[in-house]
Amino acid sequence: MADLRLGPLLRYADGSSATVWVETSRPCGAEVRGADGARGESRTFQVAGHHYALIEVTGLTPGTTQPYEVFLDGTRVWPLPDSRFPPSVIRTPAEDDTVRVAFGSCRWAAPPEGGHDTVGPDALDTLAARIAADPDGDRPDVLVLLGDQVYADEVSEDTRHWLAARRDLSEPPGSEVADYEEYTRLYYESWLDPEVRWLLSTVPSCMIFDDHDVIDDWNTSASWLAEMRATPWWRERLLSGLMSYWVHQHLGNLTPAELATDPLYAAVRQTPDGTDELRAFACGADTDPASVRWSYRRDFGRVRLLMVDTRAARVLDEQHRAMLDPGEAQWLREQIHEGRGDYDHLLIGTSLPWLLPHLVHDAEAWDAALCRGERGERWARFGERLRRAADLEHWAAFPASFDALAEAIREAGSGPGAPATVCVLSGDVHHAYVAEPTWPEGSGPEARVVQLTCSPVHNSIPLYIRLGFRFGWSALARALGRRIAGHGGVPRPGVDWRRTGGPWFGNQLMTLALRGRSASVRLEQARPVKGGGARLRMVAESELSP
Repeated sequence: MADLRLGPLLRYADGSSATVWVETSRPCGAEVRGADGARGESRTFQVAGHHYALIEVTGLTPGTTQPYEVFLDGTRVWPLPDSRFPPSVIRTPAEDDTVRVAFGSCRWAAPPEGGHDTVGPDALDTLAARIAADPDGDRPDVLVLLGDQVYADEVSEDTRHWLAARRDLSEPPGSEVADYEEYTRLYYESWLDPEVRWLLSTVPSCMIFDDHDVIDDWNTSASWLAEMRATPWWRERLLSGLMSYWVHQHLGNLTPAELATDPLYAAVRQTPDGTDELRAFACGADTDPASVRWSYRRDFGRVRLLMVDTRAARVLDEQHRAMLDPGEAQWLREQIHEGRGDYDHLLIGTSLPWLLPHLVHDAEAWDAALCRGERGERWARFGERLRRAADLEHWAAFPASFDALAEAIREAGSGPGAPATVCVLSGDVHHAYVAEPTWPEGSGPEARVVQLTCSPVHNSIPLYIRLGFRFGWSALARALGRRIAGHGGVPRPGVDWRRTGGPWFGNQLMTLALRGRSASVRLEQARPVKGGGARLRMVAESELSP
């Protein structure tokens, strides 16, 4: 008999259909049955000895909430026996419903080996507990996870012991993951957490990778990549990372229509074992990153979400350095302009923040100028060392891309059919804040534009991060940043900005509430409570409508 190894994860949901992802113990038929007649079924496909299915559920009605069950070869496997959680449901939005988008990034399933005793409660666990306690209350319509869903380079003590039983950890890559099987261990540890497992079964999710899903500083520079490719273990690590990401995260990001025309998905399902097909795809993504698009679009009524890949789509040549390759940049502009007037709110999900504290922005732009050779070879070598040591690789470290995104946002929010808000959703920097850009007088958009940054979901916040980012937003830091930028001959950016909220530190989630042309944002932090457990406490809330 087939068992349910992982999942179910409710991924896509619209007014009439949904997709549910599962991993099973053996080949089988996987089926979802809704309480009111919704239904979907699929045969599993195989990758590297593991069996998966993405089940398209049809027969849903807009504006309804329908409990569902999962069956494998006709045997019910979900809900789990004696589950303490309410039934998992598929909620389908009505046309005029408020759309609630919760987002964040950076989640340790368990703290890595070596300490971190003060990590605190997991914001996703705490969100799950709140929804379970009041199933009919407000809940997110979608959970947007903006990177570092798993940490391939910072494993927990339990995972390290599991790795040590498998291979010699004195050989590279040591206690970091090395292959596909070891990646599956990370997903089991993360997604079998009881609260998170139930949460992901009942709230649709959108995901995108960041560096730790593969390795810290992934694709930070051309010289970094050359060094990694010279190691004996990197190729298997990268290919396994891309393969496991495609299976566990990327497939569920796609709409049923996109899945129906995806050649790789068809090829993997049509063979007894799709490992070779998926590995060839990952090899192509490695040798020619521009041949693969990990970015995607999702529409929720009159809310458009563009999830942008800021890791694999980079151009790393120092003289043509870009956050997005030309094809990716063109795709982003096309998605902004397609059906203009059909959406009231534009959300751009990018794991790395666009607007940073001015000192950090100027330091990254200065470092990019040094690495480009503006001050000579000696300074270029120093710039590369500093880039890696200080993680200087956000949008500001790609100045042309920073300016291009600013222009795309200005165009998106200007003229007839412009949305009410343009929100850039980001994580990565282990704190939360709100920043608002301003353009030269007379050239700015009519839409309200905000950078909303929220991180981490569950991770440590070292003291140096707290102190550094608090100082980074100060007037003194801004003046210092301009002095640093001047050394590299870096011009002022064409857009200015100011912090209007934060910084806030803790394990946290932001939630956007979007209805008609109105918008509000709320920040909540997971706080321990007396007697055990934790709850989400509201830290800040504000209106975003223009």
